[in-house]
Amino acid sequence: MKRILIIGGYGGFGARLSRRLVAAGHRVIVAGRSAEKGAAFCAGLANAEPVVANRTRGIGLVMARLRPDLVIDAAGPFQSGGHIVPEACIAMRIPYLDLADARDFVTGIGALDTAARRAGVPIIAGASSVPALSGAVARHLAAGLERIDAVEIAISASNRSSAGVSVAKAILSYVGRPIRLWRGRRWAAGFGWQEMRHADFLLADGHGIKGRLVALADVPDLDLMPAALPGRPAVTFRAGTELGFQMIALWLASWPVRWGWMRSLTRNAAWLLPLYRMTLGLGGARSAMRVEVKGDGCARCWTLVADKGEGLEVPTMAAALLAGRVLAGGMAPGAYDASGLLDLADFEPLFATLAIRHAIAEHAVPPLYARIMGERFAALPPVVRAIHRVNGDGGATGEGRVERGTGMIARLIGWVMRFPPTGDYPLHVAFAERDGVEHWTRDFGGHHFASCLAQDGDCVTERFGPLRFVFALPSDRAGLRMVLRRWSAFGIRLPRMLAPRIEAREWAEDGRFHLMVDIRMPLIGPIVRYTGWLWPAA
Repeated sequence: MKRILIIGGYGGFGARLSRRLVAAGHRVIVAGRSAEKGAAFCAGLANAEPVVANRTRGIGLVMARLRPDLVIDAAGPFQSGGHIVPEACIAMRIPYLDLADARDFVTGIGALDTAARRAGVPIIAGASSVPALSGAVARHLAAGLERIDAVEIAISASNRSSAGVSVAKAILSYVGRPIRLWRGRRWAAGFGWQEMRHADFLLADGHGIKGRLVALADVPDLDLMPAALPGRPAVTFRAGTELGFQMIALWLASWPVRWGWMRSLTRNAAWLLPLYRMTLGLGGARSAMRVEVKGDGCARCWTLVADKGEGLEVPTMAAALLAGRVLAGGMAPGAYDASGLLDLADFEPLFATLAIRHAIAEHAVPPLYARIMGERFAALPPVVRAIHRVNGDGGATGEGRVERGTGMIARLIGWVMRFPPTGDYPLHVAFAERDGVEHWTRDFGGHHFASCLAQDGDCVTERFGPLRFVFALPSDRAGLRMVLRRWSAFGIRLPRMLAPRIEAREWAEDGRFHLMVDIRMPLIGPIVRYTGWLWPAA
């Protein structure tokens, strides 16, 4: 019988993993800081024994004395810790797994690869919902697609089946802090627990969860998936609980951190965590996860819904599966993350034993301009079509020139609209699509302005804040134009005679996408004119 040392073995996830491994026929050594809690947990579990251990103090001595066949770190949080435990395992030639979801911890495990190979042991980080399960699902959904443009991952946990303090501390570590994201075909910055939105977790028969709030979270997938999937897709991960007021409270708390008034919320854990514990009796027992992959003109979405509080079993499944393989000698020596080690089919037998349902749905996602223009879209020059073939995320780079109006009112309008000053700039345009609406962010050398585009019959509506402009799209084989049909502010239609005079064209020249936009106002004169060229970013 193999002996497995589980650090944090009586905690939120550790307790579930301990039970799962005992049921699989292993002997479990349950390690934790409290002798009383460890003894109470093991008293009701055969083939389990407690031991007092602290992973940051003297854990190597405990491992040297016990000599387990495998060490699993389920303690968390991993956001503020180094690789003390895996380094000790390498020194003693003991295989290692963890349930880490901390980005730097998991992606940095490769630094131990040479030492792990020399020791002849596997050292595996991230054997949990992310990146092990999320990676397995994304690769399954991407099968057969030549190019993936975007991956959206979301997890919404039941409040009553909360995993406890370690998860809360992990979240507090990045709330309001910058998060590095691959978007628009380049690295950009988001902020922890911002960009909040409602997410639906619904199966084909309508079973599931609708309208839960989720917000940006920092996980290893944000680094690992762009490099692992064809097309180097944009990757976004959002998380949340079922209680909307918790989500909004953390969103509000994220702003002082983002503004630099506070370094992080970690130092406020002493009073935030008691408030969090007061809400544990609220809510239900349903958790959910979804992974959506967009590419090649389609979207594939995997959805999991867990009832009866059994969503907390999911983060332990990858560790249990990989523990079996490690102990059977089926994992190669070295230090690596778990994102590519399992397939979705490996998890399905475990899902079947619980109150968990999951399914995959697929639907076509024709680009916005293709929907509006119909057959005319195919007649456009290839590079123009390429720019407008947005499915989830895209980006293009090039050069641009801006000429601003010089009148006082023109300068004021340009400042309000955030148009760049007159000059020549490197140009980047990021495209993001969601539910058929495209968000374009133009970056002229660090000067940003954005708009949203949506379909309006056979026209396109472009929105700048409260202003909406509806354009027809006459086209030929050289390119297309945008012709203003009507405009409105705050939903109120405005007279055409007061409308800005807008000339906008897109065409192909020298194999590149070229653009020209010229905006003038009656009685005021030129507001802005910008021209340039773009090439779809690789």
